[in-house]
Amino acid sequence: MMNLKGLSINPKIWGPILSLVAIIVIMGIIDPGFVRIEFKDGRFYGSLIDVLVRATPTAIIALGMAVVIGTRGIDLSVGSVVAICGAVAAMLITETDLSFASVMVLSLAAGGVIGMLNGIMVSYIGIQPIIATLILMVSGRGIAQLITGGRSVSFDSVAMDIIGSGMFLAIPVRIWIAAGLLLLTILVMRKTAIGLFIESVGANARASRYVGIEARLFKMFAYVFSGICAALAGVILIADVGIAEINRLGLWLELDAILAVVLAGGSLNGGRIYLGLTIIGALIIQTLTTIIFSSGVPVEYNLIVKASIILAVLLVQSPTTQAAIKDLNMKRKGVRT
Repeated sequence: MMNLKGLSINPKIWGPILSLVAIIVIMGIIDPGFVRIEFKDGRFYGSLIDVLVRATPTAIIALGMAVVIGTRGIDLSVGSVVAICGAVAAMLITETDLSFASVMVLSLAAGGVIGMLNGIMVSYIGIQPIIATLILMVSGRGIAQLITGGRSVSFDSVAMDIIGSGMFLAIPVRIWIAAGLLLLTILVMRKTAIGLFIESVGANARASRYVGIEARLFKMFAYVFSGICAALAGVILIADVGIAEINRLGLWLELDAILAVVLAGGSLNGGRIYLGLTIIGALIIQTLTTIIFSSGVPVEYNLIVKASIILAVLLVQSPTTQAAIKDLNMKRKGVRT
């Protein structure tokens, strides 16, 4: 950390923000239309607005993933949870006369139950998080297919249309939903003891037990929250297109969510949760995705870029790399003195 005229600047905090700004600036120089925003018919238009809108599901899932990773866990099942809960919502809309509020509650509850099952396997049975959640990652889309009978389910719902493409104060409703969830998560994680307990469990679960913190309970909470976030993202995704296509719904979103947390500076070793920076990480991912798609590059390159970023960030965060950088800085200071 360095101090500039009394202002403390933490590279770990400003790194993701400056990275996002640099990407946007560079793209704006290459294509000025990328940063152009217009206001027509009561709403904003432009590539940057599209980035915000399309990043919403990833950002919501990444919030849950950040909490799980904060406990030194991981949730590979979120993409499948998106598919399952999207299928549940679509079937409830088309096959029942339930109100929209009931559909939402049941869909989110389904995600919470799935998260609870993951939490039980990790916390109480003792299965490694990557294995426990991999089980549902593999089987989840099959479960979603069973729910829909193996077909794509289309529906017509005014309330879902509002979530998918509605506007409030010239801002898409789904952005308001994501902002509300972020605010709620910050309040819970930063204004109550829950956040402190979760981070302490991730830093050292054994020490947490010695001071009376029920580590298993807070790990369970993290996975339940992740499941609810994935369920909400699933509802938003099907609301966007008016159809639940199980084979594609939520595909690879677990990769995007993990990458967003890693880009935010979160360590897979747990102990720290960066909520605001996780949103920045999701925006970086979506900005890169939008740039790749708009440039006409085949979609396969999108996955290669994401995987390369994950590898680069993990290499930078590795203890070996950090030790090498520290040694290099010490040698430079030695030479100067």
